Amino acid sequence: MYVCICNGITEKDIHRVVGAGVCSLEKLSETTSLSKQCGCCTDHACQVIEKALASQGCPKNNL
Repeated sequence: MYVCICNGITEKDIHRVVGAGVCSLEKLSETTSLSKQCGCCTDHACQVIEKALASQGCPKNNL
């Protein structure tokens, strides 16, 4: 499912980037340009990051 329509970022993209070590919305945005245009995706992106971190056994992060 697409999270950021403006930049074509999907949930799978977010899981992949989190798997590579990205663990915050700020870093995700730097890496993928997510939420850099309209910002409508920010809330959903935070939820996806939390799920990705949890699936890897990482503690919840203050996004």
